[in-house]
Amino acid sequence: MSKIPASLTPQDALVAIMIAVSASDEAIRTSELVTIQSIVDHLPIFDNYDPDRIRQIGQTVFDLFEVEEGLDALFGLIRDALPKKLHETAYAMACDVVAADGELRDVELRMLEEIRDELNIDRLHAAAIEWGARVRHTIL
Repeated sequence: MSKIPASLTPQDALVAIMIAVSASDEAIRTSELVTIQSIVDHLPIFDNYDPDRIRQIGQTVFDLFEVEEGLDALFGLIRDALPKKLHETAYAMACDVVAADGELRDVELRMLEEIRDELNIDRLHAAAIEWGARVRHTIL
């Protein structure tokens, strides 16, 4: 197990949320990884972010998933690092990752619910964010 960091940057917290929702069903799919990488590569919030940190943050998430109360610890790190103005941004990114493979699995939906609760996302705002992710990732 690698060393769990004492704190995360706001960008690390966004990456951690995306990796956590992807790993929640114990199978990280290529489409989810591509979505995470694309978000980090293209969104302005990640300007000047070192993409090599994705692997380190991923390992932190996996390590925390292996220990009792690890999810609570992960959410504590995320809440400490993420300014309130980025809570909906984090939720939108998580929704995009879940929608990336075209399948919504129950465990992923439960993780999204947990993220909504932990970040105190207004239910109406969450519904709009979820709708946006669904329509962006609709396939023929």
